[in-house]
Amino acid sequence: MHLTILCHLSHPDRRIHWQLQGARIMKSTREKITLNFRGIRYKTYASTLQAFPGTKLSRLTGPQEASTEFDYDPNTGEFFFDRDTRVFEEVLNYCRTKHLHCPQYICKSVLEEELAFWEISEAALAPCCWQRLSDMESQQEDLALWEDSKDEDDQALLAQVGRGNNSCRAQWQPRIWTLFEKPFSSGSAKVLAAISLVFNIGICILFIKKADVEIEFFVYGHEYNSTDTVLNEIHKYFPYLIPLEFFCILWFLFEFSVRLTFCPNKKKFLTSPLNIADFISLFPIFIELCTHGQAWLGFVRALYTLKLLKILKLIEIPLMFQVLSYTSRSVFREIFIFIIIFIFESLFFGILMFYTEVLYPVPESYFESISSCIWWAVITLTTVGYGDSYPITEFSQVIAACAALCGVLTIVIPIPIFLIKFKGYYDAAVIKERRKRKMEQAAMLSS
Repeated sequence: MHLTILCHLSHPDRRIHWQLQGARIMKSTREKITLNFRGIRYKTYASTLQAFPGTKLSRLTGPQEASTEFDYDPNTGEFFFDRDTRVFEEVLNYCRTKHLHCPQYICKSVLEEELAFWEISEAALAPCCWQRLSDMESQQEDLALWEDSKDEDDQALLAQVGRGNNSCRAQWQPRIWTLFEKPFSSGSAKVLAAISLVFNIGICILFIKKADVEIEFFVYGHEYNSTDTVLNEIHKYFPYLIPLEFFCILWFLFEFSVRLTFCPNKKKFLTSPLNIADFISLFPIFIELCTHGQAWLGFVRALYTLKLLKILKLIEIPLMFQVLSYTSRSVFREIFIFIIIFIFESLFFGILMFYTEVLYPVPESYFESISSCIWWAVITLTTVGYGDSYPITEFSQVIAACAALCGVLTIVIPIPIFLIKFKGYYDAAVIKERRKRKMEQAAMLSS
């Protein structure tokens, strides 16, 4: 203290300088800065803005930088910003409390843009807001993936093809394609859809009837030959089956040819699973007419049942199946992993059960081979439990209990993963459909 007093006494000018400098520092830290956001004014201390050096807010406290870098009004002493006030309020609270939170109702892209403007990293967000941010990011990714995965709309393709083309085919293509693919677009489309539905149901009934006749002929008549050919006596006793089936196939051939001819996207049409099934199902009747009937054609005729899926077009729920398809592809890796785990469990418990029965043989044992043990393991792991084979010894029963428990866990764990993905894609698909309808309504009103 003595030296300090001497210094102050011997250097009065230096003491005055230190006092002025301290007062200037105190004034700069307690100085209030006014920020104008679209007419809404915020006042805060300069020390609050200086909490994070290097950010845009900290540069507002520098008189030289602030006047040149920002929109500063010397008359009112305000800095004007045309930015979102919700994010700025959280940023200002972040400078004051050192905790950055996310506004409740804000899009993730807006949050990222505003934080980038204020030069603040997203990593500074509080842990309580990361879950909400993660949910927003996942919804955005699902919507983007659904948008990317969807091909160009058929009507847009038709309009693009028909633009500048005055040919007869270009004029009729949108009408005919809509007639066959949009069952609710007009009265004629509804009638055509009803006729197609009758043929689809009819071909399935014929398939079931013909399968019963063939099985009855083979099993009870015992009429076989070396080439596994169905004898023509079936057609002699049931002469109406082939003509009716042939008539239905002619309708399907006509329908498939028209749809293929006027389809705006041939690649999409030919790679559709239902269209592939339609194409394959056209051939069994012609093969039978040429070869006098083959028993294995019954397997190909089973594709007739897939035609019943066209009923879904009449009740407008193909969107759910599209979402189901994209969901299955998105979780293919997880499904593959669980399939590998299931195969391992089946082999492990099957082999374990087999050697347990070998070590402790009992006369009434149901497990005679390793394949039968693996079959039992698959049935137990899937919690089906036919009851055709079951363990007898106590040690085998313990193994069976462990297998059943592992099967329950293996089946239950993938279900939430699939449901979460399905819900995300379904919500994205519904949003897209609503946007599409709104855009169509807006286009109709503007026209």
